Amino acid sequence: MRRLWLLFAQAVTVCIAILFVVTTLRPDWLRLAARTDPRPGIPVDALGSGAVDAGAVQQAPGSYAVAVAAAAPAVVNIHTTKRVSVSRMPLPADPALRKFFEQMPGFNQQQQATNLGSGVVVSDKGHVLTNFHVIEGADEIIVALTDGRQAVATVVGVDADSDLAVLSIALTNLPLLRFTLLEAPRVGDVVLAIGNPFGVGQTITMGIVSALGRTGLGINTYENFIQTDAAINPGNSGGALIDTQGRLVGINSAIYSKSGGSLGIGFAIPAEAAQTVLSQILTFGYVKRGWLGIEPQDMTADLARAFGLERAGGVIIAGMLRDGPAAKGGLKVGDIIQAIDGKPVNDTQRFMARIAAKAPGEALELKLYRNGRLQTLSLTAGQRPAKPR
Repeated sequence: MRRLWLLFAQAVTVCIAILFVVTTLRPDWLRLAARTDPRPGIPVDALGSGAVDAGAVQQAPGSYAVAVAAAAPAVVNIHTTKRVSVSRMPLPADPALRKFFEQMPGFNQQQQATNLGSGVVVSDKGHVLTNFHVIEGADEIIVALTDGRQAVATVVGVDADSDLAVLSIALTNLPLLRFTLLEAPRVGDVVLAIGNPFGVGQTITMGIVSALGRTGLGINTYENFIQTDAAINPGNSGGALIDTQGRLVGINSAIYSKSGGSLGIGFAIPAEAAQTVLSQILTFGYVKRGWLGIEPQDMTADLARAFGLERAGGVIIAGMLRDGPAAKGGLKVGDIIQAIDGKPVNDTQRFMARIAAKAPGEALELKLYRNGRLQTLSLTAGQRPAKPR
């Protein structure tokens, strides 16, 4: 018995010594032995020494870095300056005295006012799309690219009705953000806003499309806004709203705010509408829109009852130009428009937008109530007079 115990003790001592030597000199042998996987058909080495089973851990949210890298270089900063007259002292309330003081030499002094905004390079010829209100009245416009280059911009054309303007810069090898949107955005789609808020530098914010077709905001003559909760602040105007693929969705234009900062309600001009304005400005120098020379008014419940209608729908013609296209086509004051080209008319804003979408000289068909009877009238759209710059 004593002999067996001595043999066992010696064997244990030898094993411990071997384990000590292996651990000290070749620890990778132990790690290789421990790398086993109970799942059949999966090579042990496929997991790697530091691999984690993806099925056991939830993956982190995706990144939009690729989309930003594709679109951000084409979004530029726009700096404008204009000279304004500032009186040296408060002007009197009396108009005659006010005019007298304003004409006095040296009473007013010239100062420079600056403004910041954003823009999007949309062609390799140096065309930059931005908001009209960003460059309105500017004496000098400087466009700054993300690669550090700057250039003085000239105005190619503006469209105050949609709050868009096209600039031109004399630079080469420009990054572009083309109009390549294959499908319209949907409510709930993730979007990214790129711009220069408060002049702090290019900034990316994320949100979703909150609503489509926003009108009646009193911002522009023709409105069809994309609403988003992506943070848009002063300085973002004219910047890009892109999707998660880096494609241009819209041009950031306005915010709803009581404090001057973002409250989660921002508005962008759809890319399709911006592309139409860009194309017409580059072709004609201005935007051609259909026009009838009328003054429509929304139908209310009281007006509907007064005209003997069962429901308040359509728009009523409250006035028109004597020699305008509508008057020449036989439309009359008091006519109640129910449909245009077979599509129902619900409100004045959309009705005027659909007329504006017509090319000058294009025919349109109106269904209307006149003297209690439903009639059909064919008209030819005229060209909306351009507003002076």
